[in-house]
Amino acid sequence: MSEVTVSATTRDYPRRTSSFVRSFANLIKTYPYILPAIILFAGWQILPIYSAFRLSLTDDRFLDKLPAHYIGLQNYRDVLHDRLFWRGIYHAFIFTCIFVPGMIMIPMVIAVLLDRVQNTKLSTFYRIVLLIPSMIPAPLIFVLWVWLYNNYIGPINYILVNVLHLYDVRTQPQWLTNPHLVFISIAIMEWWWGLGYHTMFFLAGLASIPKDLFDAARTDGASEWRMFWGVTVFRLLPVILVLMVIRFGTAMAVIDEYIIVGGYARESPTYTWTVYMYDTAFGGGVQPRGYAAAIGWLGAMLMLIVVAFMFWLFRSRD
Repeated sequence: MSEVTVSATTRDYPRRTSSFVRSFANLIKTYPYILPAIILFAGWQILPIYSAFRLSLTDDRFLDKLPAHYIGLQNYRDVLHDRLFWRGIYHAFIFTCIFVPGMIMIPMVIAVLLDRVQNTKLSTFYRIVLLIPSMIPAPLIFVLWVWLYNNYIGPINYILVNVLHLYDVRTQPQWLTNPHLVFISIAIMEWWWGLGYHTMFFLAGLASIPKDLFDAARTDGASEWRMFWGVTVFRLLPVILVLMVIRFGTAMAVIDEYIIVGGYARESPTYTWTVYMYDTAFGGGVQPRGYAAAIGWLGAMLMLIVVAFMFWLFRSRD
């Protein structure tokens, strides 16, 4: 090595060292500020997850007087051969396939339409109206839509039967009991509930797209349809990824709506793997919570595989 190279390396060494020292000092200064968040995350997220995993490796039965014993992966082997679990996964996946595309496409189209509104006051009014459902507490949402879907006093069937005369009392749609209608009924409720919240996400994404791209596309003769798929959707891929991951997780893990609609009837399509897990842990019998924890962990791992695929599919291609 030449003297010039050795001299340059010697001069750069203190510079790198001082940079490392400054970075370490900044970490020491900022660490106390993020320490409460780390403690909260560990206490409310990591420890419960670890406790559930440790529980899944035992034969714990909550109402059994016998102490729990470590059984390794036996619960997971039993869950893998449990037809009720896989049927619950299948039903949850069916609902997810209905719910997620609508929860992405409907708010995105509405956001594009709202973005074209030039009147500021009118645009603000539309945004406020869209956000009203998301401000309503969940129990009220469930009560409202159960009433709307009611066979006898619900306004939906009243319009279909008494106003439009499309059905009679015997043939009217059984929105919450018909296996072919229950998932789409719950999906419509969820779409309405989250419409404004998701539209705000897409409006924020649209604000980051340069308007020059649309002007250039119009100059090249692109139609609105081509601009929507070629410019808008392409530039909104990061927003779509975030919403896809969030909504996929919530759709696969829905439980409150299913319990309210279908209860714990195992023959009902709403008896998904999450209801099965809850029913196993807190229902009748000895409450085998070790087995219930294994159901939860295995379902969560299957969801993580799909989420990883989503990250690859909607990755940035710039």
